[in-house]
Amino acid sequence: MKQTILSLLLALSPLLSPAEDGHALWLRYKPCGKANIIAPQGGATLQTAVDELKRYWQGSELKLILNPRLKDDDGFLYNGDSICSHSELGLLYGAYEALRLQAQEAYPRLGGYTAPKFSRRILNHWDNLDGTIECGYAGKSIFFSANLKGQEWAGRIREYGRANASVGINGSVLNNVNTSPKVLTTQYIDTVCTIANILRPYGIKVYLSVNFGSPKALGYTKTADPLDETVKKWWKKKADEIYQRIPDFGGFLVKANAEGQPGPFDYGRTHAEGANMLADVLALHGGIVMWRSSVYGAKHKGEDRVMQAVSEFKDLDGLFKSNVILQSKNGPLDFQPREPYAPIFDNMKKTQQAVEFQITQEYTGQGKHLVFLAPMWKEFFSFVAPDSLKAIAGVSNIGDDINWCGHPFSQANWYAFGRLAWNPSFSSDFIAQEWIGQTFGNEVNSYILADMMTTSREACVDYMMPLGLHHLFASQHHYGPEADGVKAEYPLEWCPIPYHKAAADGIGFDRSSKGTNAVSQYREPYRSLYDNLATCPDEYLLWFHHVPWDYKLHNGDMLWDELCALYYRGIEQVVSYQKLWNELRPQIDQERWEHVNRLLALQLENAKECRDYVLRYFQQFSKMPLKYNFTGVSYMPVQPAQLNHKQP
Repeated sequence: MKQTILSLLLALSPLLSPAEDGHALWLRYKPCGKANIIAPQGGATLQTAVDELKRYWQGSELKLILNPRLKDDDGFLYNGDSICSHSELGLLYGAYEALRLQAQEAYPRLGGYTAPKFSRRILNHWDNLDGTIECGYAGKSIFFSANLKGQEWAGRIREYGRANASVGINGSVLNNVNTSPKVLTTQYIDTVCTIANILRPYGIKVYLSVNFGSPKALGYTKTADPLDETVKKWWKKKADEIYQRIPDFGGFLVKANAEGQPGPFDYGRTHAEGANMLADVLALHGGIVMWRSSVYGAKHKGEDRVMQAVSEFKDLDGLFKSNVILQSKNGPLDFQPREPYAPIFDNMKKTQQAVEFQITQEYTGQGKHLVFLAPMWKEFFSFVAPDSLKAIAGVSNIGDDINWCGHPFSQANWYAFGRLAWNPSFSSDFIAQEWIGQTFGNEVNSYILADMMTTSREACVDYMMPLGLHHLFASQHHYGPEADGVKAEYPLEWCPIPYHKAAADGIGFDRSSKGTNAVSQYREPYRSLYDNLATCPDEYLLWFHHVPWDYKLHNGDMLWDELCALYYRGIEQVVSYQKLWNELRPQIDQERWEHVNRLLALQLENAKECRDYVLRYFQQFSKMPLKYNFTGVSYMPVQPAQLNHKQP
């Protein structure tokens, strides 16, 4: 009888095993519990490193060594037998490096000591206090949603901290930049304190986005003027309250005088005066102010939107306090599939700066398209030297979905952000191979998957907005195309038509010295390169120039023909991903294979619809024939697909 039951259980074990839901991310270590970990006495962070290694290290013995003679920069030295660092946090990072290499069956890398390039490596969460997430595509907030409660809530935040620490992320802004003043009330400070306590052993500081008008909005002052003494006293008292509860609180992120948010302009003050007031109260506790430069629609309303940040901040260079960091998007517009780098990085020589990347794919297929963003971020670093930046921020794609990010491959963008924040010289292929080995195992053909990932961003550009086209999305949700979109309820600068300027005489936005002169904000050689139609790279052509439909590109092809060809090429690339994914089916677990397969089908449908909708619209101006047959899909704007979010 016992043998019969055992045989039955063995036969049913594949059916009884838990579904592969992606919740483990890239941390798919197998418990061993056999290693002897030799470590000094220490605090919670060191104990976390010891616990991870005791549970998962497959070797027999590993030494953790604190060496005060090493640099205090979170770095470590790992040689296969020992991990050595100045700090407990460095030892934790070294522990995850050891486990990362073990998972890939790799040896410790040559080169010895490794340390992060940026001292502040921060996720920006656009989470609202009601649990929703602005531009969130993977469920509700893990911080503020009622979907997670009690120990389940604390456990999810602990897992979040572990995942971040494994790739070296050391900061989290918990709430949306479009924030409610209520986040500074006792109720939410209590919540933030609890979160900070959970994340502290993983070396993660918490930050808050704050509403500049908070003291007035909460009824404590009659004004929010940064030079008013009652306002200064309120902010000082509030900062003291926070630091009394959270001694290692990181500071504030501020979006001021942008898209209707209050700010110093409301009182005739400058960004520097507003930021410095907050910097003064935070400096007493070692905190920082991250002040966003995305201020379109404020003082320079009506000016070319991509120029407004430089116009607003250039004259303030050198006026910010030493604990203020100006945080700017990688491009001058709004996280488009491709933008030239933001020229503000050329213009603020005396001000500490941070780059803000968007992990959450607001404009690159959201949680539904396979688009690996490391190539986009590497492109930025080819123009802006990492040494010129003091911090790196990424707008998070994390929600309370069981797999955290919606699309299984969207996890790779979270991972890639952490790895590039540690070392921006890592290649996209290297990061992809690392993530694949840890996420799908070493039996999968990583070369095929890495090729899919590293080509996916360019495919996205092709089927969405090639040749420098930008902002063709539906104004409401930024998911599908709406090249003809103008809505009375939205400012004109949020709508597509002002950006492509398609007409009988051609297409493109003239930002040359003969147009808005946005090129003047760039340093040489890019100022002249982009200004000259003969030398402007084709990938930025329609960003900087308005050209005829029959304009000859550098490859000799006519603009209209090339535009059609690139839209079609993007679709062919997605088709190739479907074929390659099908080849990999025997190497991938059923649940994740089917999930990605469904999403690739949706991505192909969306890509076709985008191509057909956009080219049909532009054809009415070009009056030129198309080089392919349409697919017969609807030509109405794509609406966001409704996918059920899976809760844990």
